[in-house]
Amino acid sequence: MLAASDDHEVVQSLQEIFADYLAVHSDLAALYLPISTHNLWNKRWDTWDSVALQKSRDGLLSVLLSLKKKPIIRYERNSNMARVLGNEVKKMMEEEEQLFNFYRMDAAPILLILDRCNDPVTPLLTQWTYEAMVHELVGIEHGRVDISNMIYEKKLKEIVLSPEQDAFFKENMYLNFGDLGTRIKEYVDHYHSKTKSNIEIQNVSDMKRFIEEYPEFRQLSGNVSKHVILMSELSARVNKESLLEISELEQSLACNDSHSTDLKILQKLIQSPISNNNKIRLVLLYALRYEKNKNNTLSSLLLSLAQSGVTPKELSIINTLLEYAGSSKRLDNLYELESIFSRAKSGFKGLNDVENVYTQHRPRLQNILTSLIKGRLRDQTHPCIEESTILREKPQDIIVYMVGGTTYTEARIVHEINLYIPGVRIVLASDHIHNSKSFLQQLKRFNTAETNK
Repeated sequence: MLAASDDHEVVQSLQEIFADYLAVHSDLAALYLPISTHNLWNKRWDTWDSVALQKSRDGLLSVLLSLKKKPIIRYERNSNMARVLGNEVKKMMEEEEQLFNFYRMDAAPILLILDRCNDPVTPLLTQWTYEAMVHELVGIEHGRVDISNMIYEKKLKEIVLSPEQDAFFKENMYLNFGDLGTRIKEYVDHYHSKTKSNIEIQNVSDMKRFIEEYPEFRQLSGNVSKHVILMSELSARVNKESLLEISELEQSLACNDSHSTDLKILQKLIQSPISNNNKIRLVLLYALRYEKNKNNTLSSLLLSLAQSGVTPKELSIINTLLEYAGSSKRLDNLYELESIFSRAKSGFKGLNDVENVYTQHRPRLQNILTSLIKGRLRDQTHPCIEESTILREKPQDIIVYMVGGTTYTEARIVHEINLYIPGVRIVLASDHIHNSKSFLQQLKRFNTAETNK
């Protein structure tokens, strides 16, 4: 029909585009299933909502078709959600055999379906690399950052963060906060040296004041001025919300086993004027870390939270998280894995007002991918959907799908592996890209839906 209607022969080509997902980066895809209106689960944590299952299946199939891969499917043994999704994908690949008739590689591609419940810690932590930090403190939605409510910026309403369109962002999106400050300061200093300005640039506030007094810098600097705006906002929020002090305890709860010390600091922070959201995050991390500790004092911490103004509805999320991702629900001991990858404190260098923070925690995904690439990921924990499958070669092409949302921190892990391990190509996909707020919102929505039934 199209050819018959093309009287002037203007159609040059016809292509089929699989677009049930958003390509966030070259190695990161998101379906962005709406958390506010749809549940991922139905009645139980291990049962799919039918609409969410269909959308997840179709989105994942679109990713595979875009990559031209017909993979062997592996999943986490403790996750019925991962198993059901894997079976649905396998069924559709068989029904649409012609679509998946791709050239066979020596090493078959692997689709590894993971479940967020096996690592609830990563999305709860304060982040200190640029992209992840912006998402945690401000929010990134479909590559856009809403800055309409920022104190420091009245002209712009929205900033686009895209590594495909923004060279500065592409080069610096995985830098830690201190190094990012140094990078931006070097750029501003370069232009500052060409002016007769008497402004001494020592910190983020100085940079912001400089570009306000020299508006022509916005034109000459291209994209960098918008990153000064974001850096100013991040710096202000770090100070306002006492995030350095909070992050230090978070890292200890995630990486160390020091109950007495952690409890003392946590009790002090609950009595401090930090936000209720931050208090709840800290108690959630405590509840996960010391769930089986004989000296666990979660009940008294809940009482302290209530006395500090946290509502019963807000408190309910703590039991909800333990029901979803407590020790009995997880596939492995998350904290034993963490001890393998924990590293010493590392200081951030850069601007004078950027202090040291802890960055010890490494997501569980790093251990999983390392084992898979080395051919050591056990069938007992991550079986194949098709039980008769024999895995002979180490994989080269890996698609990871995280049920329940992934994070920009995990995307950075994938980026680093792609960058530093030759011959391995990994794409990370998920139904959502979480920060701590959206992760807890997703759990709250399920909790609310259950209460209303």
